[in-house]
Amino acid sequence: MIEQSNFEKLIKDIQKKIDKDEEATYSKKVIYEYRNPTFFGNIKNPDASATIKGSCGDTMRIDIKIKNYIISDIRFWTDGCGPSVASGNMLSKMMIGKSLKQAKNFTKKQLLDSLDGLPKENLHCSKLAIDTLHLSINNYLKK
Repeated sequence: MIEQSNFEKLIKDIQKKIDKDEEATYSKKVIYEYRNPTFFGNIKNPDASATIKGSCGDTMRIDIKIKNYIISDIRFWTDGCGPSVASGNMLSKMMIGKSLKQAKNFTKKQLLDSLDGLPKENLHCSKLAIDTLHLSINNYLKK
């Protein structure tokens, strides 16, 4: 059996390795956004929402509140990986106060640029976030 202090050291060593691997793979912005997801959650009684299951199996939901065709509140939820969380959070942060037209014209490239990029194998995460936002807006406009 591992003693408590040895167990705590083992946990710290594992976390240091995880942190080092993440820092070698992702930008500081990506790491910050998925470790500090300020827009993660749901909106009670949203004006519109959308849920999409991405090609990798991750699901994302985006809820929006609209006032005078301006996004006044937005929340995302995902069961996905860190880059999915980072994409959803950064996108949400950037959409507060934007008109529906501005939000509809926001691109995957703009999101990737705001995150300082993603590795090739995670590019689908930014597409999932953008597609979910656009579907949520379309759902609102259909009402």
